[in-house]
Amino acid sequence: MLTETLTAVPECDTGSKLIRADGVPTAWMVTDSLVPYPEALEAMRARAAAIAEGTAGELVWLLEHPPLYTAGTSANPVDLIEPGRFPVYNAGRGGQYTYHGPGQRVVYFMLDLRQRGRDVRCLVQGLEGLIIDTLAAFNIKGERREGRIGVWVARPDKGVLREDKIAAIGVRVSRWVSFHGIAINVAPDLGHFGGIVPCGISDQGVTSLLDMGHIVSLAEVDSVLRAMFVRRFGPATADISGGIA
Repeated sequence: MLTETLTAVPECDTGSKLIRADGVPTAWMVTDSLVPYPEALEAMRARAAAIAEGTAGELVWLLEHPPLYTAGTSANPVDLIEPGRFPVYNAGRGGQYTYHGPGQRVVYFMLDLRQRGRDVRCLVQGLEGLIIDTLAAFNIKGERREGRIGVWVARPDKGVLREDKIAAIGVRVSRWVSFHGIAINVAPDLGHFGGIVPCGISDQGVTSLLDMGHIVSLAEVDSVLRAMFVRRFGPATADISGGIA
């Protein structure tokens, strides 16, 4: 089961669906070093399978990747403008081409939707809301846009009706366990997006918190993300497993 961002629909009742009724906290883990994409993908798949089998608990994993491009299930090869610039990986998630690299906060959500309402639309809306809430804490107004994936900000300083993408969303759900997640542009090299047409959208731009004048550390973003996650998804606790799998 694959999903992309769903827009222009009423937000679901997160209180009745996304928060676990049993109150079991979700493990929250931050990796400080750059994580190679194949390693992260393998670890996510293993953890999601273990959650589905009941041998591991939920996990939210925050990390950075080295510079790379990923292709979702809807990726159009013509949108890969510079195929030799960075490594390109098939992600197995919904969406098209996206960039990951240092200065971008990637968050992978391995959540048991059997305990959270079995509603993929609600999950995606919850992740959108999580991003929008987090940006609001830094005085940035993030918005959904019909027909476009991710979270957007208006940029009237760049022209009439100009908007830039500040965060991407791509989720996969297998056996009612989610993996993949979101990527928020905190302070990445925006020039690296030039090797692709991000998410297949060529008439709008890409931005970051830094590009919008907000000098914010990843640790500060992480702190807000965790607080907003608790509001929408329920309690989170430090991971004590020593790893992801």
